[in-house]
Amino acid sequence: MKLKAASLLCMGGVLLCGMMACSNQAKQSTEVNNDEQQLFIGDDIAVAQTQYGKVKGFILRGIYNFRGVPYGASTAGENRFMPPREPEPWEGVRPAVFWGDTAPQKTKGKYRNTYSTFVDHWNYYDVSEDCLMLNVWTPGLADGKKRPVLVWLHGGGFTNGSGIEQDGYNGENISRYGDIVFVSMNHRLGPIGFSDLSAAGKEFESSGNVGILDLVAGLKWVHNNIEQFGGDPGNVTIIGQSGGGSKVCTLVAMPETQGLIHKAVALSGNSTDAIDKGRSAAIGKAILAEAGLQPSQAHKLQEMPWMDYIDLANRAVANYNKQQGITGRGFGFGPVADGTHIPTGGFFTNPSAPSANVPMIFCTTNCEFSLSRDNAALEQMDKKQLVEMVTQMKGGNGEKIVDAYAKAFPDKKPIELLGLILSSRERVIATANQKLTQKAPVYLAWFGWNPPLFDARMRAFHCLDICFWLKNTDLMLTHTGGGKRPRDLSAKMTDALLSFMRTGNPNCASLPEWPQYTAEKGATMVLNDACEVVYDPDREARASLQ
Repeated sequence: MKLKAASLLCMGGVLLCGMMACSNQAKQSTEVNNDEQQLFIGDDIAVAQTQYGKVKGFILRGIYNFRGVPYGASTAGENRFMPPREPEPWEGVRPAVFWGDTAPQKTKGKYRNTYSTFVDHWNYYDVSEDCLMLNVWTPGLADGKKRPVLVWLHGGGFTNGSGIEQDGYNGENISRYGDIVFVSMNHRLGPIGFSDLSAAGKEFESSGNVGILDLVAGLKWVHNNIEQFGGDPGNVTIIGQSGGGSKVCTLVAMPETQGLIHKAVALSGNSTDAIDKGRSAAIGKAILAEAGLQPSQAHKLQEMPWMDYIDLANRAVANYNKQQGITGRGFGFGPVADGTHIPTGGFFTNPSAPSANVPMIFCTTNCEFSLSRDNAALEQMDKKQLVEMVTQMKGGNGEKIVDAYAKAFPDKKPIELLGLILSSRERVIATANQKLTQKAPVYLAWFGWNPPLFDARMRAFHCLDICFWLKNTDLMLTHTGGGKRPRDLSAKMTDALLSFMRTGNPNCASLPEWPQYTAEKGATMVLNDACEVVYDPDREARASLQ
């Protein structure tokens, strides 16, 4: 579809600006001369000023790296369950050359000799409650260039993960390619970050949301310090995947992030509301009961080793779910709709809220769960087997669902239809539709690239698109196989992201025209070897899931 002349007159400035930005990025050299020295570190190299003191990183392949920079104080002891506090200023120059500690969580089983370990090769180092750390990649320091800033929010639900959990999270390549500043951060997770102990009194009133308040503190650090790292505090885009996508939606909806976030991208994860306050408070009471404590004794939970507390809190949740007759995944830990930090009701239902000014991109993959990667026999399943699996997984009439998807996608075989059925696109559509009640534009993408690995059984699985957006397909070889084919798609996607960061519009010369999403037409950019716009191709199929 071509824009009409009137539309061009209306959109021309933004669209042309975005296309020029993308075109210019494509022309920039991303080659590194490997015959020259690659790494530079020394007394007067890569030194930056923050509001708390100076930090010293290093230069790698022309990009300044700062790792493990504190944006908050340790959350251990009396700071556990408390809103983040500023770090103590330091004298001299603080080393910022290695990743900060990962937030308290269970990492057992990450390094077993399995295909999952091979594919994802998780990065975990020290784990502690002194985890409010961030990382910065930038092409220049305090040079007045006001580069766009991209802040990465990791996945793992609200329970696991870190800012460098996967190699695909690395910010070097997109920083160089796009001349931007890239930031990733750690924050409190799970029971440490989201235990609602408000029944214990005013001191603990924010305890159910301290994990998301950490990210607010990180964004404030970016606002106050990023100019020293060559960035523009007035042009900050947040992006996250899976649980990180939910974090994106939650942060955009929080009144206290006004002026800290200017654009947002949610990948394979989204939220339209937070946990009910009554339910989270009930879990907090269950935690106190599991510990044998009265509300007035809640401070004793701050004295427990963090692993012991996580185990105790998880037991309390399991018992609560059992008592309430809640089956399946049940209730977990996450942001709470307290009406103070996080609004009650729908995140994007208020057309006058600060979030109304934030453009958003939503993206999912078309096979979030690649069940046949480790089970080749599933490639040969027939319709009867598919119906049985869908009935078991989705409940209700599996045959109705399968027939609806087969009608919408007649060229797909049963295992591919299963991927589409489980792809959770109905949730992102619901989130995008809610966001449409506000004035800022919404764009929708659907990633469908299939890696040539595991006999092409991986398909477009959960997490795969991250390295494409961040220019890391040759770094995350066990996701892509590497080489020109994924690199070409990555360039298109990165160009669109860079254009969105600069203008709030992802249109660029590298992709076909990308219309804004509307509920009526459902314009969706399909991201694959050949990219194209489709119009809500699974609308009727999705209806069968209800």
